[in-house]
Amino acid sequence: MSINIWHPFTQHGLGEPIPEIARAEGASLYQADGTRIIDAISSWWVQTHGHCHPRIVAAIQDQSARLDQIIFAGWTHEPARELATGLADFLPESLEHIFFSDSGSTAVEVALKMALGYWHNRGEARQKILVMEHSYHGDTIGAMSVGARGVFNQAYAPLLFDVGTIAFPEAGAEQQTLDQLAAFCKDSENPPAALIVEPLILGAGGMKTYSPAILAEMVAICRAHDVLFIADEVMTGWGRTGTVFACEQGCVEPDILCMAKGLTGGVIPLAVTAATDAIYQAHFSKDRAQMFFHSSSFTANPIACAAANANLAIWRDEPVQQRIDGIIASHQAFADRLKQKSNISGLRQCGTILALEIDDDAGDYMSDLGPQLLGFFRNRNILLRPLGNTIYIMPPYCITLEELAAIYRVIEEAIDHFGNC
Repeated sequence: MSINIWHPFTQHGLGEPIPEIARAEGASLYQADGTRIIDAISSWWVQTHGHCHPRIVAAIQDQSARLDQIIFAGWTHEPARELATGLADFLPESLEHIFFSDSGSTAVEVALKMALGYWHNRGEARQKILVMEHSYHGDTIGAMSVGARGVFNQAYAPLLFDVGTIAFPEAGAEQQTLDQLAAFCKDSENPPAALIVEPLILGAGGMKTYSPAILAEMVAICRAHDVLFIADEVMTGWGRTGTVFACEQGCVEPDILCMAKGLTGGVIPLAVTAATDAIYQAHFSKDRAQMFFHSSSFTANPIACAAANANLAIWRDEPVQQRIDGIIASHQAFADRLKQKSNISGLRQCGTILALEIDDDAGDYMSDLGPQLLGFFRNRNILLRPLGNTIYIMPPYCITLEELAAIYRVIEEAIDHFGNC
């Protein structure tokens, strides 16, 4: 019997090639024959400082030789304590407590359980979660429940719980979103427990962007009606939008913040859900029935925590913001060039993320143009993974101007080729 690998978000029935990568360095991936591929999407949005950063590699090697794993229920270790202390330099002062998990989806599950547990332990019947149209928060049951309903989860609909959905704040129609949120929050018969959003930009929902001002207004509405605000910064965190966390641009402090992906520099799985003292105190009791009932086997894995500590050190010691600003400026110049193209739409930028649509009749994630674009980029040794007809760039911060120029050239080729079909 042979065992075959079942790849994520891959329809094996189409027989598409699955290249093998042998090693990586910086913004480059290498196949066994030496073929170099430029990683233009940070290997699914996780890599921040580049592949195999020496400081992160060294931290992992050192930690794995001293303490590899220890149960975190009732035990602790120095890498976790160091990480908690270090995160204080990056998080708002109001987020005084952190809970470790192992992925973006579980960070969101933790956040939802914290929010519901908060109201339950206070003796208040608040169970409705509010979400934004087109959102995506992960692939576990709770995370799917607060994401957009559609092709991603239609087979699992019987498992998902009901939510209240507000419209995405499209340009010129933002007031509709705010009015819908206010109406939900004012519902005295079924008051919401929390609103969860991806701040400033929706990832898998099509890289749709909205302004910091709208983010701030949504938080203000939640505050006015005592509704918890959960920021899913799994993708947006650690510099993607131009600041360490996207919420900074709206000058807002969430009640709960989820982070993962770039927390370890994108090298090894680790997630954190940060919460206010009020959330923590609602679970703090001599009654064991009010404890926070959540864990995973590898909660706060010491090796992963060591990688995260190395990531924080890189942010403190290296010119990370300068690198981010360089990518932002380069993207802006490329976007100005693309404005002359007539066969694209929705050109937009949020920090280091640049996105656009090639005009296509389907115009969604299931567009047949997506696999064609994927193959087009793969054949030109660029790792870009379009969301249907949406092309986006989200590079690691170590990327060079020459590498960006190569990515831009291939995107222009794709626009000229597919935009005229």
